Amino acid sequence: MNPARKAAAVANAAVDDVLNACPEPARARLRALRQLILDTAATTKGVGEILETLKWGQPSYLTPETGSGSTIRIDRVKPADNQVAMFFHCQTDLVATFRQLYPELSYSGNRAILLDANRKLPEKKLRHCVALALTYHLRKRK
Repeated sequence: MNPARKAAAVANAAVDDVLNACPEPARARLRALRQLILDTAATTKGVGEILETLKWGQPSYLTPETGSGSTIRIDRVKPADNQVAMFFHCQTDLVATFRQLYPELSYSGNRAILLDANRKLPEKKLRHCVALALTYHLRKRK
């Protein structure tokens, strides 16, 4: 099975329901972020199978097979329908690292990358950030 198909195969029906309940344009951007995370996980060495679930009602992505990464969550920034976010564990240095690498992105404290749902996603930058989050514990162990 190719890696992208393996990642897609672990998609969770409860996550589908949450995404379907979101208004546009946030729904389209959250679906794109979901696919970006699954694709990045499938092609990032050391991550293993990713688990898609709900945490606090938000689509969440974990690495239980390898323990390689820190949880990533996605959601719209309520009550705005035109802003979405990728949330990271606030007690890691992930967002600080992202700020150094990509100061042009928008952030919320030490916990999220904020994205305009009406604009094209900065895919290359987000893929790098996702890969860093999904391998966070691997790097800390070294």
